[in-house]
Amino acid sequence: MAKPTGSVMEKIVALCKRRGFIFQNSEIYGGINGFWDYGPLGVELKRNLKNAWWTDMVHNREDMVGLDCSIIMHPQVWKCSGHQDLFSDMMIDCRESKGRYRYDHVEVLRKKETLAGDLMFAFVGNDTEQTQRATKLFEKRHKQPATDDNSEVVSLSSIPVADLCRVVAPEAKQPGTLTDPREFNLMFKTYVGATADEDNVAYLRPETAQGIFVNFKNVVDSTRIKLPFGIAQIGKSFRNEITPRNYTFRSREFEQMEIEFFCHPSESSQWYQYWRDVRLQWYVNLGLGSSKLQLREHGADERSHYSCGTADVEYAFPFLADGEFGELEGVAHRGDYDLNAHMHGQKNPDGSIKHKGSGKDLTYFDPEKKERFVPHVIEPSAGADRGTLAFICEAYTVDESRPSPELMKFHPRLAPIKAAVFPLVNKDGMPEIAEPIYRAIRQRWPAQYDAKASIGKRYARMDEAGTPYCFTIDGQTKEDSTVTVRDRDTGSQDRIDKSRIVEYLSDKLGNGAE
Repeated sequence: MAKPTGSVMEKIVALCKRRGFIFQNSEIYGGINGFWDYGPLGVELKRNLKNAWWTDMVHNREDMVGLDCSIIMHPQVWKCSGHQDLFSDMMIDCRESKGRYRYDHVEVLRKKETLAGDLMFAFVGNDTEQTQRATKLFEKRHKQPATDDNSEVVSLSSIPVADLCRVVAPEAKQPGTLTDPREFNLMFKTYVGATADEDNVAYLRPETAQGIFVNFKNVVDSTRIKLPFGIAQIGKSFRNEITPRNYTFRSREFEQMEIEFFCHPSESSQWYQYWRDVRLQWYVNLGLGSSKLQLREHGADERSHYSCGTADVEYAFPFLADGEFGELEGVAHRGDYDLNAHMHGQKNPDGSIKHKGSGKDLTYFDPEKKERFVPHVIEPSAGADRGTLAFICEAYTVDESRPSPELMKFHPRLAPIKAAVFPLVNKDGMPEIAEPIYRAIRQRWPAQYDAKASIGKRYARMDEAGTPYCFTIDGQTKEDSTVTVRDRDTGSQDRIDKSRIVEYLSDKLGNGAE
């Protein structure tokens, strides 16, 4: 497993393993790259993130409904959507290291004026260790600084295939170990039925969106909702990534939180701007620092051929170089491409039918305007795993003034454990007071009861788990029925009556729905 580089990221990964946020999948067998398991704290954190999204995007809106579609769909869906033909990456292999890389992710450091015998040194973009290695090899070989005017970094894809023999691969010792680039399909193939033959081929879905499009007519016919409206879905998707990396950022199995918002073509540009702003602000409201977020509009050369506009909500993950951002969510103006594709299919350049569509009418009829049309679609598509990782990275805090300096400052809506209850000592009647308090809290929110070790160590355990509030029952509790409540972020302590604990948490956390 390739570990994310950078001292901060290494500490975050270590804490996530130690405290049960995220584990390597199948770790006792050496793991399998691109797959991760969420531990007891991680599953609560990710669940809270999905609940917050569903509450804010579906329950709190009158123009949104939900859907839950199957992971496996009719194979024709992926033909008409374009995935079967276009959903692939160019890849390149290293015969020496057995590494496999996405062709467009590899860069080379070379002399600007290259001669026939000059070597070029490859590295994967955003990989600090490989970049440093390539720099050292370049300087040793060419006897010149890698940052002067006689050197340059270019994409490997810009190097003629005939010159790959002069490239030292990212983890190789000798040049000439890279294969020619070839196409690599990203969809996971499987079979439906008793026999594994081509007649029974199916695919694990690479996105959740297509399930929404093929159910558009069902939703319109079975509900009273009118345009403009959205259909939301949270679900697993699978992409056979060539080089999964950077912890859970790029995985082969991941979870999406997607909306397909259907609207009149004349209003689609305004809705596109609206959803860009709403989705960016959602992350800020849940605690991501606005200075680490950006909304980046794609250039025309980046957009899909059918896109009228695409913008990414991006976050400055600590495994990236300073000034670089990684995608959290894409907001795309898809026009009427998807509904038309599932109605009419895909055509060849000469106009003949390449993949036959369903032939079903997926238009919308507006009874007030007496108008029938194919709606335009705005798609905010968020990654639940990337979102969880971003909130973990944002929450990770080192406070050297504390005996145990590492803590996780999650927004209370996201915190896996909302409160902890401690008897100061495990005797003198304190457990008898603490346990009913703990049970009362557990009826509303996830909570923990801890009676072992010193109070300082117990606070430290809860700080690492991201628990925002801890209640301690001590000798004074027996005298005046007050308890100490400690705030995770500030470390400040106050006393409140034990009868007010649930009310106190309600004010801080809400009604317990998340």
